[in-house]
Amino acid sequence: MFDLGWGELLVVGVVALVVLGPKELPNALRTVSNLTKTARKLANEFQSGVNEIVREAELEEARNAAQSISKGSISKAIEKVVDPTGEMKSTVTGVEKDLKSPSQISPVGPIPPSPSIAATAAASPAIAAPEPVKASEATDTADAKIEAEAKA
Repeated sequence: MFDLGWGELLVVGVVALVVLGPKELPNALRTVSNLTKTARKLANEFQSGVNEIVREAELEEARNAAQSISKGSISKAIEKVVDPTGEMKSTVTGVEKDLKSPSQISPVGPIPPSPSIAATAAASPAIAAPEPVKASEATDTADAKIEAEAKA
């Protein structure tokens, strides 16, 4: 604080010893130390008072912030961050109005049922199942295939 070095303190001590004398020097040092303690106590009390005032001010600010949040300003803040120009809100509002107005909704009839697979197979001969072959015809064709393979 005062930026006194050891040399300066030594000079102050020698001057105090010469001015006060060896008998009064201890009492003078006690008085100076008591005054220093009192000054430090006052400074600490002042500092704690200032800190308390600052804490109360911060508490008041926090209380005001909490009250403003409870009043719905948080939704406005989120809206401001997400859609600062208001373009999305106007688009959504326009779409909602379009959906709510019955004049612009086109009537759609019921979707006709799709034909079943069995009905389609019966109507189309290309997909129809082959007619059953008689047992005697099946063996004749199998024998013919074996003979043809043997000749080759």
